Amino acid sequence: MSGEKKFGVVGLGVMGQNLALNIERNGFPVVGYDIEAEKVRESRERFAGKQMIVADSLDEFLDDLESPKKILIMVPAGKAVDSVLGDLRPRLSKGDLLIDGGNSHFVDTRTRIRSLEGTGILYVGTGVSGGEEGALHGPSIMPGGNPEAWPLIKPVFQKIAAKANDGAPCCEWIGPDGAGHFVKMVHNGIEYADMQMICEAYFLIERVLRFTPDQMSDIFADWNRGELNSYLIEITAKIMTRKDPDTGKPLLNLILDTAEQKGTGKWTSGAALDLGVPAQTIAIAVFARMMSALKSERVAASRVLQGPEIPFSGDRKSFIEMVRQALYASKICSYAQGFQLLRTANEEYGWDLQFGTIASLWRAGCIIRAQFLSKIKDAYDRDPALPNLLLDPYFADAIRHTSTGWRTVIASAVERGVPVPAFSSALAYYDSYRSAVLPANLLQAQRDFFGAHRYRRIDIEGSFHTKWEE
Repeated sequence: MSGEKKFGVVGLGVMGQNLALNIERNGFPVVGYDIEAEKVRESRERFAGKQMIVADSLDEFLDDLESPKKILIMVPAGKAVDSVLGDLRPRLSKGDLLIDGGNSHFVDTRTRIRSLEGTGILYVGTGVSGGEEGALHGPSIMPGGNPEAWPLIKPVFQKIAAKANDGAPCCEWIGPDGAGHFVKMVHNGIEYADMQMICEAYFLIERVLRFTPDQMSDIFADWNRGELNSYLIEITAKIMTRKDPDTGKPLLNLILDTAEQKGTGKWTSGAALDLGVPAQTIAIAVFARMMSALKSERVAASRVLQGPEIPFSGDRKSFIEMVRQALYASKICSYAQGFQLLRTANEEYGWDLQFGTIASLWRAGCIIRAQFLSKIKDAYDRDPALPNLLLDPYFADAIRHTSTGWRTVIASAVERGVPVPAFSSALAYYDSYRSAVLPANLLQAQRDFFGAHRYRRIDIEGSFHTKWEE
């Protein structure tokens, strides 16, 4: 292979293979390596006839790479990454570059960067979103770590990344340290909330209006032509139309209602707790998956615990529109929470995150790609120091126009016993954030009563303790 310097890929699972193919298709020869014989065989079949080879050993892999070596690691997060790093580190020299493209926890990325200090080996933790198809045709890429690494990978990453409607690549340098993986983690947390809220919209229409998947497909397809336009709404409409080939029934109705997760939503919620950010809608989406996993308990409980049975008697078209409004308003709140988390992490870690740029990276290629993200970019272009998306004029106006429908839908769900935890938590977040006064004065009095934790007053400076039972 000649021409451009070769790019190394360690870990040739489907994501690794697809990214490697994407890199080669865009003009950069690839050398791959994997310890599993089956993945080596599959890769050689897929790479045949291209400017790509699969090395038989790690030493051969490294020998095929020119200095400075650029190596993308695509193995499962955790111990596998550390194992690869342990094998590579003694064989690398100053200026060589390691890129972890998996879903690593940003805390681990920070630790790995510190462990390489003084070696001259550069390290990048990069978020990659878009799934298998995105990896092959153009993902959203969020690199962060040693800033000196960015000029080395920018030509490759921006070439293989998805392109937004304005032609801009959905890849830009995020910041130092673990910033890239933190931003990808928040992306995934927002994804959890997005998916849960879409599920609640579906559940409301199914349970309250008794619509079939085919009927709901038309609704979601219609929503996808408006301000809810997004990849997740698009695929939801397609899912609704799919029939089981054996029974002819809607496939959706045959899928067990227990959701799985890989942990990034929990990481986002944990980070929010650690940083003191109220990201309850993201957290409740994680808890909703946990609740779904209690299938046998829920089935048993359904035979014992009673709920209301109130038939719908209103205008169906109006109800559907209010569900759409509730979904949009809740979506705004979940993104507000995500960006509030990014802002707080930025202050805590000193990363100099550019929030408008982050929103622009999610406009294409990734799972949460949506028309809506351009509005977030616009908000931060207007005010880079915006403390919360809810305060931007566009989003404040959007909530104002959807608030009545949002509240009505949640009230209707509560009245009928239909669980909508994400919708409800998003509304609670909004109502809490807009409240100049909250009941934490009583909470502080309680803490002082039983633990002498002290409190502050609104009329006098200082910290106070009261002997409440005198």
